[in-house]
Amino acid sequence: MKQTTMNPILHRASRGVCTVLAAAALAAGLSACAPLIVGGAVVGSVMAIDRRTAGTQIEDEGIELRAAQRIRETLGDRAHVNVTSYNRQALLTGEVTTAQDRQAVEQMVSQVENVRSVVNDIAVTSHSTLSNRSNDTFITGKVRASLVDAKDVSANSFKVVTERSVVYLMGRVSQREANRATEIARGVSGVSKVVRVFEIVSEEELRRIAPQPAPVTTDNSRPAGG
Repeated sequence: MKQTTMNPILHRASRGVCTVLAAAALAAGLSACAPLIVGGAVVGSVMAIDRRTAGTQIEDEGIELRAAQRIRETLGDRAHVNVTSYNRQALLTGEVTTAQDRQAVEQMVSQVENVRSVVNDIAVTSHSTLSNRSNDTFITGKVRASLVDAKDVSANSFKVVTERSVVYLMGRVSQREANRATEIARGVSGVSKVVRVFEIVSEEELRRIAPQPAPVTTDNSRPAGG
């Protein structure tokens, strides 16, 4: 039987496309509990390997939903604001038309249940276009893909947000990881600036909070020679 071998260049390109697709899917908001299958391999459950506790992850989702609802009910079409919560720290990005609205959004979000702190980076300017937002989503996917490709950082330890080509990095990480992720993000084409919204922990604390791999067990119940 004739055996065919994939051209190594095409093989590498195929792997790169799979990585970008996986990262783009994550950037688009895949369910935290849904396994992602790429090239026959399960990427895994994001919630299971997140450095936040399961309870904190649920609180972060609740913060984002409640904050978005309050902003929508109060400002309507006057605001295009994205709320991203990580470990109960709420990052505000997007655009409003007045400084008063910018302050009002921060005040609203700070009063949402479980919010620990607010980072307000809302711009007072006209709303971004659909093309701008599509490009931001694409940049987020590329940054995620670059983090996945890097062998010296854990991609799932970072949350990536892009607004007007500015990349925001969030996560509970060590100083070493923060510096490396920043370097990676700055090297992605289309990124105009990288803003670090990290919670820095020591290497000792990192070892304590980092999810541990499941122990490998051997099934000894099968009969010998089976």
